[in-house]
Amino acid sequence: MTITMGRMVDHLTKGISMPNATVDLLEPGHKDAEVHGIVIAFCASQYVIEQAVSLRANFIITHEGIFYSHQGIQEGCLQDSVFQHKSRLIADSGIGIYRFHDTIHRYQPDGIMMGLLQALDWHTCVAKQLPAATILEIPTMEVREVAEYIKAKLHIRYVRVAGELSMPCERIGVAVGYRGGGELAIPLFSDENVDLIIAGEGPEWETPEYVKDAVYQGQRRALIMLGHAESEAPGMKYLADTLAVQFPMLPIHFVEDRPVFQIV
Repeated sequence: MTITMGRMVDHLTKGISMPNATVDLLEPGHKDAEVHGIVIAFCASQYVIEQAVSLRANFIITHEGIFYSHQGIQEGCLQDSVFQHKSRLIADSGIGIYRFHDTIHRYQPDGIMMGLLQALDWHTCVAKQLPAATILEIPTMEVREVAEYIKAKLHIRYVRVAGELSMPCERIGVAVGYRGGGELAIPLFSDENVDLIIAGEGPEWETPEYVKDAVYQGQRRALIMLGHAESEAPGMKYLADTLAVQFPMLPIHFVEDRPVFQIV
């Protein structure tokens, strides 16, 4: 059975109600192209595109945008040399790229969240699912122990922590991606009675400053920031594993990209 890029997109989005202004897009010219192989990644970086070419995969499913903006191509980038170089690579390769962001976050449960919880072996610890977060109840661990556990499970070199490292915690709020800002994260402490929030990223002067003040006041609050990619890449690997079972006739690869930041 021939699988086109359009049919694969239809499979991924089946039964999901999408917003009118979704960023989930496949270039129209690729809709009827037959899929010969799929690369799935957190972001369609130049490295990931080159890996797709090497693997002879002609379809990339990426969670984040190709050109450094959530909303797509920005006018100011059109004459930039990095943008132009990457654009030529995509055009010359003939690869179709589908941005799969809004839809997977609307899966029940959220597909990106599920991938992270599976990677952490905490999928059986879910106490409550919220639209933008998941509440976990885990065996009591100190914040330091949680941080080391996460690093080992996700194979990452560092996390950033606000709060007392020796504080014991057992009720945790998890928010993937850019959901660590004050508007979403801070209410979890009072509304859901969490000890610790684990998030991808957010403005440093919101939730981290709140936690700093809370600790100074003698209250039990802590925050672990994983990084955006570190919190969401496991969800895309989970997607790759799922599609590999659903479409065994297709070569499907998860490509893990290099970390963005270096520790110096």
